[in-house]
Amino acid sequence: MSERLSGKTAIVTGAAAGIGFGIVQAFVKEGAQVLAVDVDEDRCEKLEASTPDSVHFLSCDISKSGSAALIVQTAIEQFGGIHILVNNAHASRQIPLLETTQEHIDLSFNTSFYPTLWLMQTAYPELKRNQGSVINFGSGASISGLPTQGAYAAAKEAIRAISRVAANEWGDDNINVNVICPLAATEGVERWLKEFPEMLEPTLEKVPLGRFGDPEKDIGRVAVFLASDDASYMTGQTLMADGGSIKLY
Repeated sequence: MSERLSGKTAIVTGAAAGIGFGIVQAFVKEGAQVLAVDVDEDRCEKLEASTPDSVHFLSCDISKSGSAALIVQTAIEQFGGIHILVNNAHASRQIPLLETTQEHIDLSFNTSFYPTLWLMQTAYPELKRNQGSVINFGSGASISGLPTQGAYAAAKEAIRAISRVAANEWGDDNINVNVICPLAATEGVERWLKEFPEMLEPTLEKVPLGRFGDPEKDIGRVAVFLASDDASYMTGQTLMADGGSIKLY
């Protein structure tokens, strides 16, 4: 392995499962040290135990006030600095737009948009010092306007918006800020398909590569690229790691 992230430290939220877990695995294999942030203590403690020199687990509810400061402080204390910030965590409920309530909006924004913004602001001094990278997560569901995804889509597009603003404002600091829109075989996708099984066939019909991505091999590797020096001239971009289902121009 090339260890393209050797000497770099990263924060990854939503690290216990799915895409976050895949990114942690991909980063560790490339030599990074990772602060894995999640509320699922059992899964993250197992991850930490399997890679004690590379991963430190922090049990933290990112929707709570003060969580951003705690996360950044822990990363600095544990690893001495921050080079990469990956805002992956998100919770939401699938429901038709006419039935969407303030509770649904709050759940989506409080677990994704606001934590993404607060962590970007709080980690900024370290990212500036290390000329670091921010990797945020959008979604093809918001770009295509997928039914039942109103609250989720709204938060994801808000994240893409502030990512573009940060890319413009922080360019002089050599901080690159990019967005990944993934399509992967995660626990969340499995729950969605269990609730809406009729969506499986039409979803895959729109994927030229004909499959859901692997959280580590397909999505994690894109994150490795964006966090590496190879992507130092990319910022403000949305990368569709979705098997070709959506093509941006």
